[in-house]
Parts: sequence; C-alpha cells; structure tokens
Amino acid sequence: MGRSSVAEVAAVFLRLGVVAFGGPAAHIAMMQEELVRRRRWLDDRRFLDLLSITNLIPGPNSTELAMHLGMERAGWRGWLAAGACFIVPAAVMVGVLAHAYTVYGRTPVAERLFEGALPVVLAIVVQALWSLGRTVFRPAARPAAAPAGGDRPEPGGRGVPVPVSRRQLATALRAGAAWSGAVRAGATRAAPALAILALYLAGVHELLLLLAAAALGGGAAALRHQPHHQSRQRPPRSTLAVGVLGTAGGPGLGSVLLAAAGTAPVPFSLGTLFLTFLKIGSVLYGSGYVLLAFLQRDFVQRLGWLTERQLLDAIAAGQFTPGPVFTTATFVGYVTGGWAGAAVATVAIFLPAFVFVAAIRPLADRLRRSPVLAAALDGLNVASFALMAGVTWQLARTAVFNLWTAGLFAGALLILGRTRLNSAWLIAAGAATGLFLPR
Repeated sequence: MGRSSVAEVAAVFLRLGVVAFGGPAAHIAMMQEELVRRRRWLDDRRFLDLLSITNLIPGPNSTELAMHLGMERAGWRGWLAAGACFIVPAAVMVGVLAHAYTVYGRTPVAERLFEGALPVVLAIVVQALWSLGRTVFRPAARPAAAPAGGDRPEPGGRGVPVPVSRRQLATALRAGAAWSGAVRAGATRAAPALAILALYLAGVHELLLLLAAAALGGGAAALRHQPHHQSRQRPPRSTLAVGVLGTAGGPGLGSVLLAAAGTAPVPFSLGTLFLTFLKIGSVLYGSGYVLLAFLQRDFVQRLGWLTERQLLDAIAAGQFTPGPVFTTATFVGYVTGGWAGAAVATVAIFLPAFVFVAAIRPLADRLRRSPVLAAALDGLNVASFALMAGVTWQLARTAVFNLWTAGLFAGALLILGRTRLNSAWLIAAGAATGLFLPR
C-alpha cells in the first residue's frame, strides 16, 4: 500500500481538520472514507485494529486515530504532522470565536448551517459503519471452483459433463465446511455486538465494555490453544493494562488534586492552566459531555475562573466548529488568559494524546502475531463497531428531526453509495442547504 511524503499526510489531515464536523464518530467515518475507500492507504482490517487500540487510551480518540494513520503512512514524522494538522484548523477557528465572544459578549453560532450539515455527516457515518461491519462480520472468502470439476464448453457452446474425482469431491466438501464455519463464526460475533450496544445505550462505560470484549476474546483463544501452546496462553496484559491504568489511575489523580485544592477562587496563572488541562487530557475517556463535567468541576467549582454560562458557550464553540471537540480548551484558555492562554490550554490538553499514541504504537504491530492477542483484538473490533453504532444512533436523534433533514440524509447516503464524491463537498452542500430549510 506504499508510503507517502509528510507533506501529503499533512495536506490530507489539514483538509480533514477544516471539514470534520459532527464529533468523533463523524471524524472516524471521514478518515475511513478518505484513507481506506478513496486513497487506499490501508484496508478496513488494519483501520479497525488501529481504531480499537485507540479506544483503549484516554484522550480525543479521533485525533489519536489521525496520529496512528499518519504514522502508518509516513512514520514518526507522519504521526506528528497528522496530529498537528488535524488540531490546528479547529484551534484557530475556536480562538477566533473566543475573541469575538470577549468583544461582543456572545458566541456567533451558525445553527442553520449546522442543521444542514449534520444529516450529511450522519450519512457518512452510516456508510463507514456499513463498510466496517462487513469487515468485522465477514466470513472467509468463498473458494473458487476447481476448473476440472465442472462443465467444459464445447465449440458450439454446450457443456459436456466431466466426472468428478474423489479428490475434487473431498476438496469441495472441505471448502464447504470451512465456508459454513466462517459464516457461523461471523454470526456468533453479532450476539456480543448487540449485547455491547445495548449496554452502551444503557449507560455502561465504554472502557469497561472494551476491556470485557478483549478479555473474552483473548481468554477463549487461550483456552483453545492451551493444550498445544502453553507459552501463549497469557492474557493480553499489555493491552489491558493501558486501559486499566488510565481508568484507575486517571480519576484517582484528579480526585487527589481536587481534594488538595480549596473552594475559594484561585488566582489565574498559565502554569495552573497548563497543569489543569494536562490532567484532563491524561485521564478523560468518553464524549464531549464527559469533558463538560471535567471543565465544570475544575474551572467553575475549583478554580472559579468561569461562570456556568461561559462554560456552556465554550462547549458550544467546540461543538459547532470542525475538528476535535477538545478544542473547547482553546476557548477556555482564551477567555481566561488571552491568546497565550489559548495556546497553553491547547498544547496541554492534546499533549498526552501524542504521548499515549507513541507509547501504545508498538503494541499495534505485535497484536496480530499472537493467536491470543489477535483474538483479543478481534473482540475489541466487535466492541468498537458496537460502540460506533451506539454513537451513530445518538447522532441520528440529533441530526434527523423532520422530513427535510430526513431527505438530506437519504440523498447524501444515495450519493455516497453511487459515486466517489469527496465528503467535504457533500458537507458544504448540506450546510448551504440548511440556510434554506423551513423551520
């Protein structure tokens, strides 16, 4: 699948950073459409593997996936270029919004543009989900028929039956058994996927679901290989340790810091701003709603630097601009410390993501070499697919709320299925259409 120059990687992710509306699920779908479907930098299986290990670490998952993809294509320089170029456009836009907010007292929110773009974003996510689902549940390729075991055409076009040998019959039976087993294996993955989806929608933390899926997949493989491969029966400790440490150690650190802090307002300093966002970037799993809880606790309650209204406006700025939602930190940094604060906050909240991706990257290259770790990764892939389906359902409830938005969604889905049109043009067209949608 080749390698790319750093400039090519930077250009791709800079453009994605400008047009990637809709949150992490939409960002992931756009990366899959651009890099797997259009550019063929990697296949769906490798894409899913990288997405699954990304889900195990704290931080902005879509940004971390961008780093993995950049490294996949252009090495360590691609890792840095992809991450930075995906972050910078959104950070600049949010900084400009924050400047306008401090001057005019309110955030200019283009609701109608957003309402038109979201159904198109949903269509992109659904198409990516369909493509990834075929990879997760796809059985092995059907074997080709033996050329000597069928009918040979005559010059006149009619076939003459040819006797089938015992060897050919045995081969055909083995192939049929293998195909049937693969179909059953794919079907058995649907049950845990549906269970994970139900648990996610019921409110179970996604990290617990990912770890359970990895443990079940790896444990089952260890039992299967136990008689013949005693040395390979260890569970995927390195894979699970990252998530467990992130979950147990992260919130614990946050609790200690909060317990040590007083409730009186704390004087502003760039150092405190940096450390606070560094902590959030190091321990945060989950959606923008989880980020809201962290910001509420730290900047409204503990530090006293923001009001409730300012916090909601900061979250709105992160939601209504493209790129990672974590650029909400840029808004908070600007409101509290000007352009210097915006730069410090942005660097601090994204810095842990670069470290985590660099640390976990060697694991991605070793997982498929061990039967047990490969099975654990397959379990993670099933769980990642189910979680993305859950997020898609939540996005659909926001994006499609009347016949007009339903029509936009259906039209975008049809165009994506019939053409190779770049998703950026579709999003722009949807946003423009939103200006004329009746309310």
